Amino acid sequence: MNADTFTYEPRGQMLVIHLPRELDHHNCRNLRYETDLLLSENYITRIIFDFSQTEFMDSSGIGVLLNRYKQMAGSGGSVVLYGAGTQVRRILHVGGLARLVPCFETKEAALSC
Repeated sequence: MNADTFTYEPRGQMLVIHLPRELDHHNCRNLRYETDLLLSENYITRIIFDFSQTEFMDSSGIGVLLNRYKQMAGSGGSVVLYGAGTQVRRILHVGGLARLVPCFETKEAALSC
């Protein structure tokens, strides 16, 4: 995976989104647009964010996660994430998302919950 791009892994009604090294205002617009398309074209009930390669996230990243959380919660779906390092976990905690979105260490754990 290119360190600057998003990749998407559909798994039935789940969508795994592999995030880049930096999740900031420069690339969050693309993430919003691309996931809007994927969600409108597919019946997705669960979004799983892969933070295993992400080293930096700003408030734009928090905004995208919160938006997807609200969207999934409104339709009875869910959002989880995995692989977040210390820096990203700190940002998630400060942004209040740690209380809303379950965080797992591994992809297998995120997929199985």
